[in-house]
Amino acid sequence: MADDLSAIVSGEAERLGTGYTFTEGPLWHHDGYLLFVDVRESRLYRWFPGQRPFVVREDTGGGNGLTFDTQGRVLMCQGGQRRVVRLDSEFNDTVVADHWDGKRLNRPNDAVCRSDGSIYFSDPGMRVPEGEREIDVSGVMRVAPDGSVHLATADCEYPNGLAFSPNESVLYVANSRPNKYIRAFDVAADGSLSNSRVFADMSAPEEEVPDGMKVDSAGNVFCTGPGGTWVFDSSGNRMGIIVTPEVPANLAFGGSDCRTAFLTARTSVYTLRVRTPGVRIG
Repeated sequence: MADDLSAIVSGEAERLGTGYTFTEGPLWHHDGYLLFVDVRESRLYRWFPGQRPFVVREDTGGGNGLTFDTQGRVLMCQGGQRRVVRLDSEFNDTVVADHWDGKRLNRPNDAVCRSDGSIYFSDPGMRVPEGEREIDVSGVMRVAPDGSVHLATADCEYPNGLAFSPNESVLYVANSRPNKYIRAFDVAADGSLSNSRVFADMSAPEEEVPDGMKVDSAGNVFCTGPGGTWVFDSSGNRMGIIVTPEVPANLAFGGSDCRTAFLTARTSVYTLRVRTPGVRIG
């Protein structure tokens, strides 16, 4: 029996563009356009409504997750370069983090910024050859406002997508493998994490894994994963799975009312209208 998604979405998904290799990292910019990456082609794209997406940067260093810092500047996880960078208006980068405890990072995947200026990013190690790993944990790292890098938690085997609850009291972390779930942490005033617990089980036979994640203004959690985009209420109860023509790896809320979901799904990017506005980033 199909999920009743009428309380979550309105209408059907529409394809914005296609012909890519593996799209990721969607981010709605406050200047009215969408950014996204083609991870495997190492390209960063920009899309203005009514136009075709176009490349704004080649050779992104394996660019993946995108977010904003508190000053509205774009942050990018460069998995291939094993670092997190800040992009200027010409999309040139400055390193934000590339080491922790004197050791080179694993492979930064996704990032989210807290209102105090702290940047949290996932740093899984499984895709780094064992002989090249300098950090023996797959962590969620925190870049403090002073620029120092800290291990926020090592409670996930393969941390991936990150999202805050609307009031930033909870950090959600998608765990991709070997077990498929979302973990939740309480966030203290100083940015430290506690009360680690499994928020939602995403076990399923499909090959896709929990990946990109966003939260709407009602506290509902949207996480791409097996078969589509899973939606949970703030208590971790599954509300349904949004099925699109291709299974997304990530999503972002945007548009003038923050009620358009942009889904980066394999070879394409899709848009889908939702009933509750997403939490605006940046």
